[in-house]
Amino acid sequence: MLAQSALLGIIATCVYLPVSFSHIILGTLVTNNDILRRIRFIFDLSDSQMIDVFAQADSKVTREQVSAWLKTDDKPDFKALEDKQLATFLNGFINKKRGKKEGEQPEAEDRLNNNIIFRKLKIALDFKEENILEVMELADFSISKHELSALFRRQDHKNYRDCQTQILRNFLKGLQIKFRGNLKDPTQAAE
Repeated sequence: MLAQSALLGIIATCVYLPVSFSHIILGTLVTNNDILRRIRFIFDLSDSQMIDVFAQADSKVTREQVSAWLKTDDKPDFKALEDKQLATFLNGFINKKRGKKEGEQPEAEDRLNNNIIFRKLKIALDFKEENILEVMELADFSISKHELSALFRRQDHKNYRDCQTQILRNFLKGLQIKFRGNLKDPTQAAE
């Protein structure tokens, strides 16, 4: 009975958290800040490189902002990274990795979901289906080609599927193994 009431308390707490800033991953709350920290670690980006990625999306940020976004939420200088800020970073990451297109740049989304985050990472890395499946295998996570293609469809398509946070988490874990080997991110909890 005590465990059940504790679980209900956790669920009630999650209901009041800003959904646009967080994603539930296997019972734990993962924020945009967590995703930013993971990307920084996977691609070994310095503060200056992080600032440059934002600049690639025509956004000026300071070292203090980047530092506050990279802190864990138990630190006094921590600042929550909003969806639009993470979308801007991901747009800049695409430009940095693939080259900036001529003309008007895409507008950063006001609200993100796992599908959008996954799609932006796929575009930035110029990954095809086979690349993603290989990365997922590195994380010991199995997904079919049909399931994968459903994640990248338009939301109004009949075969569209929501990207569960477990899929995004395992994609990031596979990227970490691919780009950093067995090196562990000191800011991540044990998985």
